Amino acid sequence: MQKRYYLDTCIWIDYFENRKDRFRPLGEWALRAINEIIAEEGIILISSLNHKELKKFYTEVQIKNLVSHIPAILLKMVFYSESQKKEAILTAKMLGIPVSDALHAIIARDNSAVLITRDKHFFLIRGIDIKLPEELF
Repeated sequence: MQKRYYLDTCIWIDYFENRKDRFRPLGEWALRAINEIIAEEGIILISSLNHKELKKFYTEVQIKNLVSHIPAILLKMVFYSESQKKEAILTAKMLGIPVSDALHAIIARDNSAVLITRDKHFFLIRGIDIKLPEELF
């Protein structure tokens, strides 16, 4: 069975903008992680929540370009349910984290995907396989 990966929106933005912080090439590492997933023929999930968050910064054309180098067979759009959203609200309140972070984690969990992120909020949530992009290469 193909391994599944869910990229947090910040990883997509790191890749798209080739971001760097003071010490690390975040965009380069995001691209390398994506390329590693492609090389192993893993499935990259992009959610309706990712899309909604990306639309705050980019046009539809830019978003399509963002994922254009990923073979269509390895890219899968997933949608969240109302029950997942309700669970995310409860999880967020319980852990003191943003609802969107809780929802990303729940989407990854329910799609049996490794969550790729740098956001420390996610590490508070149990039962989810979480990795930094650079842990993939």
